[in-house]
Amino acid sequence: MNLIDKSEVTKGQHQYHIALKPGDIGEYVLLPGDPMRSDRVAKYLDDAQFVAHNREHRTFTGFYKGIKISVTSTGMGCPSAAIAAEELINIGAKTLIRIGSSAALHEKVKIGDLMISTGAMKNEGTSKFYVPECFPAVPDFDFTNLLIKTAREMTQGSDINVFYGINATDDAFYGETQEWLEHLMKLKLLNVEMEASALYTIAHLRNVRAACICGTSGNLKTGEVIYTKENTKLADAWEKEIHVVLETIYQFEQMNQSK
Repeated sequence: MNLIDKSEVTKGQHQYHIALKPGDIGEYVLLPGDPMRSDRVAKYLDDAQFVAHNREHRTFTGFYKGIKISVTSTGMGCPSAAIAAEELINIGAKTLIRIGSSAALHEKVKIGDLMISTGAMKNEGTSKFYVPECFPAVPDFDFTNLLIKTAREMTQGSDINVFYGINATDDAFYGETQEWLEHLMKLKLLNVEMEASALYTIAHLRNVRAACICGTSGNLKTGEVIYTKENTKLADAWEKEIHVVLETIYQFEQMNQSK
């Protein structure tokens, strides 16, 4: 019996779910969840070109200070994020950065602040198809360290604070009971989101870099949440995190070129 290795069969080919092929993207790819947030990234890129929109995956490619950069939306949750990550890596992505929204679990974090992940608790099923449950999910340390430094520099003197720590990656937005959230808080987790742990796992196995920065949408510990009206501070945080990531990429490239 000849079993199919999906990754090997599709490597370097037109990708089924994201509808992209080699040459369509840069080595750096920003990953928002919402397809419409790809458009937010595109406005920061020079010569930004719309490349594809298939299912939940909307892609633009352009340049930031001469560096070819893409943005591809992943949709919500680890399964679709994992598919996007695998297919982007298949066609040349080397650094994947999740730019998301996330709920804080620490009382000091307020809506609009930035939270940078230094590791993820895998409360999701996707990673279990790749690695044992006890296997850690961590981002690229070099890129994440520079991301924290850049975020602090770019928010200095503003009302946006930068936090970093371990986050929880959960599968069920509406399945998080009060008891479950209390459990996460007792573990001193910074925030909860829905994609990072699968992204870190796949990046580790495929020998590429991954990182995650999120704008704070609400605080589940203090009860500061906005679900039924426009969250303007979160929208401002999206803009700030995009700019921070692009500057981090530029500085990361400069550092690597000088080695």
